[in-house]
Amino acid sequence: MRSEYITERFGWTGWSTLARTDGRIWLALVRTYRTIGYGWKAVAEPAGQTGSTCSREFNRYVTLRLLRVTTVAKKGNLQIQVEYWLARGLLAFFAALPLSTAIRLGMASARLARLFPKLRQTAERNLQLAFPEISETERRRLLLGCFENLGRLLAVFSHFTRSNDARLASLIEPAGLAHLVAAKEHGRGVILFTGHVGAWELTSFGLSMLGHPLSFLVRRIDNPKIEELVDRTRAHRGNRSIDKRFAAREMLKILQTGGTLGILVDLNTLDREAIFVDFFGLPTATTFLVAKLAQRTGAEVLPVFAPWDKSKQKFLLQVGPVLSFEGTGEEQEDVRRLTQAFTKVVEDYVRRYPDQWLWIHRRWKTRPPGDPEIYRTG
Repeated sequence: MRSEYITERFGWTGWSTLARTDGRIWLALVRTYRTIGYGWKAVAEPAGQTGSTCSREFNRYVTLRLLRVTTVAKKGNLQIQVEYWLARGLLAFFAALPLSTAIRLGMASARLARLFPKLRQTAERNLQLAFPEISETERRRLLLGCFENLGRLLAVFSHFTRSNDARLASLIEPAGLAHLVAAKEHGRGVILFTGHVGAWELTSFGLSMLGHPLSFLVRRIDNPKIEELVDRTRAHRGNRSIDKRFAAREMLKILQTGGTLGILVDLNTLDREAIFVDFFGLPTATTFLVAKLAQRTGAEVLPVFAPWDKSKQKFLLQVGPVLSFEGTGEEQEDVRRLTQAFTKVVEDYVRRYPDQWLWIHRRWKTRPPGDPEIYRTG
C-alpha cells in the first residue's frame, strides 16, 4: 500500500521499488516530506509538465536522504563523518594552492597509489590486454601516467569553485564547439559521450564555463556527505547531475525538450544493461543506453574529451562532429553498430593518450557467457 501511494503521487515507479526494499526508506520519505515542507500535490508533476523544478528538487533531495539512510546502515555515522572531513580537507588544501602548484603536487602525490597492490595489479592486467606488444618498462610508464593523471584531475577539480575562473579558463583550449552549437540548433536534443581520459570532469564543467551547461548521469558516491560536496562542485556553473539508477524518465524529458545530456560510456557494465562490442580487440560489455536514447528521441550523438597536452600545458576540450554510422533499419543491429561506433572513438582517444586513461578500472570484468574470468578473484 505504501509503495502504491508513492507511485500514484510521484508518478515514479522507482520509489515503489525502493519502498518495498526496506522499511527505513519509507520512513526517510515521510521524514523528508515533513522536513522539506512540500505537500503531496505540490510535489506531484502536473499533467503534461513532467520534470517540473519542484519535482526535480524534491527527487534530488529525497535521493540524497535515502542514500544517507542506507549508507548509515552500512558504514555507521562515524565512518561517514571521517571520510567526509578527509575529502573536504583534501579538496580545501589543493584549492588553497595556486593551480599550477596544485597540479604538480597532485601528480606527485598520486604516484603513491602504486603502493596499493589491488590497483596496480588491475592496471597491469589491463595494460597487458590492451598493449600486448609493448615492453614491461613502457607499461610501467603508462601506469605511472595513469596515477599522475588522477592527481592532476583532483587538483583541477578542487579549483572548480574558486571565485576567479581566469586561471582555470587559461588552462582550457576549446575546439569543435561549432559542432555542439549546430547539433543544438536541430532541437532534437544532444547526447555528449565521453570516457575516463584526461580530465573527464572538465568535459562537463568546461562546457558550462563556455556557456553550454548540461545534465549528466552519475553513480552516487556511497557517502552522502561526500556526494553532496562533489555534487555542489560539479553544479557550480549550472550543470546538473542525474542519479543513473532512476534516470530513464528524466533523460527522455531532457532530450525531448532539446536539452543536452552527458554520459560516460567506458565503464564495465552488467550484462543485463550492456551489449558486447569490440574494445582493444576484446568483447567488452558496454552500455547500450546512448544508442537506445538516440533511436528513441532522434538526438544527435557527439564525443567530448579533455586530454592534457603536455607540450601546450593545457587541457584540450574537444567536441567532435556528430557520430554517424550506417543504419540497417533493424533496431538491435543499429544499437550494436552505434555502440561500436562510439566505443571506437573512446579507444582512439585512449590510444592517443594511453597514459591518461583509467587503467585501474576492471573494464573487462563482465564476460560473454562461457568466457573465462579475466581478473584474479579474491
